[in-house]
Amino acid sequence: MAAPLIIGNWKMNGVSADLAEASALVALLKQISHRARIALCPPATLIERMARLLAGTEVMVGAGDAHAEPSGAFTGDVSAEMLADAGAQLVIVGHSERRATHRETDAMVGAKAVAVLRAGLEPIICIGETFAQREAGRALDVVRGQIATSVPAQLKDADEMSARVAIAYEPVWAIGTGLLPTIAQIEEAHGVIRKALVNRLGEGGRQVNILYGGSVTPENAADILHAADVGGALVGRASLKASDFMRIIEAA
Repeated sequence: MAAPLIIGNWKMNGVSADLAEASALVALLKQISHRARIALCPPATLIERMARLLAGTEVMVGAGDAHAEPSGAFTGDVSAEMLADAGAQLVIVGHSERRATHRETDAMVGAKAVAVLRAGLEPIICIGETFAQREAGRALDVVRGQIATSVPAQLKDADEMSARVAIAYEPVWAIGTGLLPTIAQIEEAHGVIRKALVNRLGEGGRQVNILYGGSVTPENAADILHAADVGGALVGRASLKASDFMRIIEAA
């Protein structure tokens, strides 16, 4: 099995002083045994500094978003090529918060994933249903549809490239709420996602890590990370403190 991927998404949190948490994480990881690949995704203002700080360590640096174009008249946006130049190694695309507040469609997310691959970085493609969609019995159809458009077709039959892609299943209603699907619900969703990936990508779909994201904490991480077809976690609030994030990594 591929090593689990544990990603800390700092969202719009963090200033220079908070880089100390990244340093603390490196120190804590030396004290434990784990098998995970680890990344921190700080806000864009910290990426270059964090990349310099973590150079030579096991902790990768990523970004929370990227524009689909390599350059141009897009004031305030940052391209995947710029993120690579700053030291990023992976990029989250299609996070539910961006889908909601920036009205990002599946097609837009797919274009961003293509851009991330174009820049030689790893895309973390987020999918997941809202509470209303789950209550209407549409949760699994929603994630199937998101995969059909958000996952780049260029990955089909490209097993090596598919291994550089991850899907993050984040039930929108669980993010930051403290609510959590049952393990059975998580396993059901991840099983459907795996089948949809194989349908979309061929055998390469079996190489894609499927992460769970949505109120992951040190207390529930072990149960989630040992569920069937859970290949890691996309962690929000709990990744802001090195001690909490380390416990999640250790649980993998």
